[in-house]
Amino acid sequence: MATAGRVTGERVTTAEGGFNPTWQRHVAAYEQAATLLPDGEVLDLGCGVGHSYHLLAPRRTVGVDIDAGAIAGQDRETHIADMRKLPFEDARFDAVLSVQSLEHVPDPERVLAEVRRVLTPAGTAIFVTPNRLTFARPDEIIDPYHYIEFSADQLSSLCSRTFRQVEVRGLFGSERYLEIVAAERRRLDRLLGRDPLRMRRLVPRAIRKLLYDRLLARNRAAVDPAAAAITRDDFELRDEGIDDSLDLFAICSGPG
Repeated sequence: MATAGRVTGERVTTAEGGFNPTWQRHVAAYEQAATLLPDGEVLDLGCGVGHSYHLLAPRRTVGVDIDAGAIAGQDRETHIADMRKLPFEDARFDAVLSVQSLEHVPDPERVLAEVRRVLTPAGTAIFVTPNRLTFARPDEIIDPYHYIEFSADQLSSLCSRTFRQVEVRGLFGSERYLEIVAAERRRLDRLLGRDPLRMRRLVPRAIRKLLYDRLLARNRAAVDPAAAAITRDDFELRDEGIDDSLDLFAICSGPG
């Protein structure tokens, strides 16, 4: 597995300190996806440091990320590539898994088109993305690394333009995880309260990313017993009450 690099809000790179809850939430996404994907070769799209692809075994996985540093050292086939222009032949993969990557491009429909192209006719694609209704603000995307965020209905609508069968489920957290989320939300609310006119929208994205990274590193640097106690068992996948979920799972098949 690749080693952790500089801490940024772009991808999960470490389970240390206060980053453990988010790390475990990503691990849980792979664990849940493993129960839903067919056998065969899996494209791990936007794979980052490759922390959990072993959970998809015995399937063979191929990792793709745009960051060479993130995929360096992974003990599997990897490719440096944009999700919107994949370096693979048509119908190569039996499955595609995209965990927390779809929100990082301004034109996710291009990602879906490429996924459809490289997926076998009988294959399955799973897109995991944060639930906008849980983490976002009604009319503003706070995370400068996100270009678009989805509700369950929006994600279903997007995927249905490319796939014939689309089912959306939700990943839910335990009470102790939700307490951590609530505390982070309170800190964010206090910070945003200092900018009532939302002048932050005028700051260039590159500068907002830098400030976001510094804030993230500072807020999660301390050892926190509550954060350290979170494991992947604190999460479960459900098909009811999805609007209250943490993350959305779009399970897609039947490429058009």
